[in-house]
Amino acid sequence: MNFYDLEALTPSGKPIKMSDYKGKVVLIVNTATQCGLTPQFEGLEKLHQQYKGQGLVVLGFPCNQFGGQEPLSNDEMESTCQVNHGVSFQLTEKVDVNGPGTHPVFKYLKSKFWSILGRSIKWNFTKFLVGPDGKPYQRYAPTTKPEKLEKDILKLLKTTKATA
Repeated sequence: MNFYDLEALTPSGKPIKMSDYKGKVVLIVNTATQCGLTPQFEGLEKLHQQYKGQGLVVLGFPCNQFGGQEPLSNDEMESTCQVNHGVSFQLTEKVDVNGPGTHPVFKYLKSKFWSILGRSIKWNFTKFLVGPDGKPYQRYAPTTKPEKLEKDILKLLKTTKATA
């Protein structure tokens, strides 16, 4: 199995194929609209706006496993992200990132990185950066602000241009 074999669904249930992102840098984040880290949506959107034209894709995977901080329905969550946080990057339907119902994207990414808690995700806004070759590049803690990823994103985007 590799990253490009995986899929997710939009909040309205349409498929999102990771294979559509071949050659792009993908930032995957488990999100929540009612978390103390929710202001990170703005930083994620800024990265999306600044680098989407150069090959960055930001994917938000809403999750309600941490303190019930994503209680909204898929439609309400998508609308709240757009209206309250200016989110225009792609969101998925709500998923589990830990436990028996872990979404395949997170199963795959967690299998590639250890954290202080082993492979499990400890909170909302854990971030994973995937290179243009589909290989997971780095995992970032929930408290790592999106702007701190910029150096790694730029490094991977240069790799994208070099292979184009």
